[in-house]
Amino acid sequence: MRDLFKKQIHIPGGQKIETALNRLTIGERAIFYIFAAILIGSSLMLFSYANDAISVSVPVKGGSLSEGIIGSPRFINPILAISDADRDLSALLFSGLLRPSPDGSLIPDLAESYLISDDGLTYTVILKKELYFHDESPITSDDIIFTVSKAQDPEIKSPRRAEWGGVTTEKIDDQTIKFHLPRPYYPFIENLTLGIIPKNLWKDVSNEEFAYSLKNITPIGSGPFKIEDVKKSNEGIPTLYKLSSFEKYAGGAPFIENIYVKLYSSENEIIDAWKMGEIDSLGGISPSKTADILKNGGAMIHLNLPRIYGIFLNQNQFQIFTEKAVRNALSTAIDKNAIVQNILLGYGTALDGPLPPDHLGMGVGSSSLSTSSPNLIDQAKKILEKAGWKINESSGIWEKTEKVKNQTTTKTLAFSLAAPNVPELKEAAKMVADAWKNLGVSVDLKFFELSDLSQNVIRPRKYDALLFGQVTGRNPDLFAFWHSSQRNDPGYNIALYANSKVDKLLNEARQVKNQKDQQKIVDSIYNEIKNDIPAIFLYTPDYLYVLPENLSGFSAESIASPTERFTDITNWYLQSEKIWEIFTPQN
Repeated sequence: MRDLFKKQIHIPGGQKIETALNRLTIGERAIFYIFAAILIGSSLMLFSYANDAISVSVPVKGGSLSEGIIGSPRFINPILAISDADRDLSALLFSGLLRPSPDGSLIPDLAESYLISDDGLTYTVILKKELYFHDESPITSDDIIFTVSKAQDPEIKSPRRAEWGGVTTEKIDDQTIKFHLPRPYYPFIENLTLGIIPKNLWKDVSNEEFAYSLKNITPIGSGPFKIEDVKKSNEGIPTLYKLSSFEKYAGGAPFIENIYVKLYSSENEIIDAWKMGEIDSLGGISPSKTADILKNGGAMIHLNLPRIYGIFLNQNQFQIFTEKAVRNALSTAIDKNAIVQNILLGYGTALDGPLPPDHLGMGVGSSSLSTSSPNLIDQAKKILEKAGWKINESSGIWEKTEKVKNQTTTKTLAFSLAAPNVPELKEAAKMVADAWKNLGVSVDLKFFELSDLSQNVIRPRKYDALLFGQVTGRNPDLFAFWHSSQRNDPGYNIALYANSKVDKLLNEARQVKNQKDQQKIVDSIYNEIKNDIPAIFLYTPDYLYVLPENLSGFSAESIASPTERFTDITNWYLQSEKIWEIFTPQN
């Protein structure tokens, strides 16, 4: 210790200190060295505390994330993407003119800025400078115009085609494009999130070959990540995509260096993979699986997603549904909160209208319903009795006798309820059917695989009542779901609803120029539909996303689609370091 003071620390006047120390007894010297050690340790500790007080943790580049996805991608192409696997990978690999932000608004991506004309008919977009695709080729207005033309081409059969109907594009220069609309359409701004494909790679691919090109499996985009490697099964089916951070991404290179997207065939398989440590994150978990996730230490995030589930009543096929009292009684008898608690395990919200609560911050949509009432069945019975319905004593089913043109007819409250053969929806359908049977309604449950339901039940409108879901999107354009012109396939008005006032409001909602005016109109539409009860709105489920505990930077709370969980992925990070706050960038 004496040598430490004399030789290593080089204290000024060290010779005098050594002389003084030599005069001390062994015990006195020991005490001196102990106090000196305490002083040095305390100083180091105080410095550490001070360093922590004035330093902040900042993200640094590095680390990798393994994301599990159910399904096998076929069209990793924003023009063709139809499955969740397609859309998830497209979101990571492609960028649009605009992109969603964590607060639900749209912010520039490839675009530097945009301007909407006073009449709402022209959108002018100016691109950022020095934009590149993953192959280092530059992005110009030609790529944007080419992408839109392919989305519009009827031979391509893009699921995005309807969004671009009647829109024309005009090239001003390499960095400026104008979009001309045939009529004002406020939700058009959403179209500018369409991922852009490179013209130079796709221009020689014919329309007939477009959907079959291998470019859809190993695409070149301009998104935050690019494809580094693809692993395939013996049958040539992709099983893993290794993605790496794209340093020239318009929104700034992500902190996470690599993302491994691993593909699985079922929810059980993907959860087993998570438990074995094969993947770090997975989304869209069923409520019934949450206990297994939480038991194994998973960190789960609940995201608001604008999708609703309800029972759509086909008044054309089952005429009794034309009576509002019947619709009202059927709705009143269902304990929607019980469905949320027992089937969704609380991961959702009960509904009484066609939009989720406070739809993406717009202030429209259902509020949570009041706590469950034990008298719902009694309330529903009183509604039917008041409308002239009576219980048949032998069958226990409600009947109503009427005279029409001197002919007496008896109507019976008996019909079928169709639903997808999906565990959550099957259980919901059974709970609804049980409630109606307690009311005195004869219900025949029919379950269908999704493809069969879509092709043979929904498209031809062959159902009495249908339990199904709707995704309303960021801007609640309810036209396709509730306008009378959309009652037949390929429209989505599966309640076959017709209301001239609502039709007028739906048209107006598409032509307003700002969100405030649109919100007022949508609120009126919401109330009209809620009061008419063309469907029995049940619940909106949460989107459940499992992320590793060491991941930071995730900030989204509401997303318009499952793929938007990646909306702020450039801010996610797995590694960080501490620096003094004075050295952090200032806004």
